[in-house]
Amino acid sequence: MSAASGRVEARFRATLTRSVGEGGGALVDGDRVVAAISGGLDSCVLLHLLRFGGAPHLEVEVAHLDHAMRPSSAGDARWLTGLCAAWALPLHVERAHPVPASEDEARRARYAFLEDVRRRVGAKLVLTAHHADDQAETVLFRALRGTGVAGLAGLPARREPGILRPLLEVWREELEAYASRVKLPWREDPSNECLGLARNALRRVILPEAERLVAPGARRALVRLGRLAAEEEAAWASLIPELLTRLALRQGRGAVSLDRAALLGLHPAVQARLLRSLTRELGLNMDEAATRRAVGFAASGASGRRVELARSVELGRELDRLIIARRSPAQPDRAQPDRVSADRALPIPDAGPGAGEALLGGRRVPVAWGPEEPSGLERAEAFQAGELRFPLLVRAREPGDRIRLAGGTTKLKKVLLEARIPRRERESIPVVVDAAGEVLWVPGVARAFRRERAASGLSLRIGIG
Repeated sequence: MSAASGRVEARFRATLTRSVGEGGGALVDGDRVVAAISGGLDSCVLLHLLRFGGAPHLEVEVAHLDHAMRPSSAGDARWLTGLCAAWALPLHVERAHPVPASEDEARRARYAFLEDVRRRVGAKLVLTAHHADDQAETVLFRALRGTGVAGLAGLPARREPGILRPLLEVWREELEAYASRVKLPWREDPSNECLGLARNALRRVILPEAERLVAPGARRALVRLGRLAAEEEAAWASLIPELLTRLALRQGRGAVSLDRAALLGLHPAVQARLLRSLTRELGLNMDEAATRRAVGFAASGASGRRVELARSVELGRELDRLIIARRSPAQPDRAQPDRVSADRALPIPDAGPGAGEALLGGRRVPVAWGPEEPSGLERAEAFQAGELRFPLLVRAREPGDRIRLAGGTTKLKKVLLEARIPRRERESIPVVVDAAGEVLWVPGVARAFRRERAASGLSLRIGIG
C-alpha cells in the first residue's frame, strides 16, 4: 500500500467514526447510508472505500441522478448498473425531468433526489465525494464573486439535511493514487474539458496558473482560508444568542422587536450580524445592500417610519423599539374583526387555583391564578378576592378600553403610548378585566387604582407570562 492511498483510507474511516458538524453523530456498524455516485473518479473511490474499506460496516445504498444534459449520460447510468451488480450494492437511478437548464439547476435537482432516496430507504446520511480540491475551488469561486466571511467557509463537512462529505480532507492526487493501487475503473465526464464552465476554468486554468505564477501553495492556502472562515463563523454562532439577550427581544406574529438603544450601543459590524440573524428567522438572507440599509435606518430612522429590506420583510421604528416584520398586503377595514376573532381570551371563573393559556395577537400567553403565588411566570399581582366581580377575563385590548388611575380614568390606548409600547405589540398585551368589563390590570404597564379595604379574607394572585 502506498503512503498516499493509505492516508485516504485512514482519513475516510476517521471522518465516518467521529462526530461531524452540528448534531452529527458518528456512523457505527449497521447504519444505512446513501452514496451519491456519478461514475467519475471521486465518487467511484468513495464507493470502493464504502464497499471494501473496512470498519464501520455500513448498509450502503447507491444513488445516481442522470441529469440528461449530455448524450453520453445514459451510458453512465448503464455502466453504474453493472458496477453495482458486480459489487452486490442496491442502486437507485432516476433521470431528470425536465432537463436542468444550468449547473445550478442540476445541483438543486441532484440534492432533492438524494434527500428523497435517503428518506425512502431510511438512511442516516447521504455521502458525497467532494474533496480538498473541490474545497479550494469553492473558496476561490466565492471570493471572486464577492462573498462574505460565511461564504469563504466553503463546503462544510456536514450539511443539513443529512449530507456528509467524508473525503473533504483528501486531495485529488491522493484519490488518483488510491484508484491506481486498487485498479479501480471510472467514467470520464467529457464536459470536464469545457472551459466555458466556471468550475472547469478554475480547476484547469486559473488555479494551476496561480500556483505557477503567484503562490505555489495556492490550493492549500485556499483550504486553510476556508477553515479559518468556518472557525470565525462558528465563534459568531456561539456569541449571537448571548448578544441577542441584550436587545430585550419581543416575539410577535411574523415579527420581532428589539430595544433600539441597546442595538446602537454595539459596534456597527455587530449590529449587522444581529440584524442578519433576526431577519433570517423570517426567511430573509440579507445581502450587503440590505444590511447597510438596516444598520443605517436603525441609527437614523424616525419613529413611525419603516424601510423595506427585501421582498416582504421590512424594518420599522416605533418609539424606542425597532421592529422587523413580514410586510403583509393592505387589507380593508372589515378584516379587523377577523383578527379579533382569531384571539382566544381566557376566563378566570373564581378565586380557586387554575391555569391556562390565552392567545392574543398571535402570541401564546400563559396564565396561572389561585391563593398562592404562581411560580415560573414573570409578572404577578395580588387582589382581594371578595372585592372582585367574577368571572375575570384575560383578553386583548379592545377599542374604548379605559383604566382608572389615581388621577381619574384614562384611555388605555394613551397609557400604552405613554409606556412606550410599540403599536405592533399592543394587540398582544394582556388585559385583565372583571365581569363588568372594568380593566383591573395590564401586566407590566399599570394596575387600576382601587380603594380596597384592609387585607382580609381570600387573596387571588394572578401570574402572567
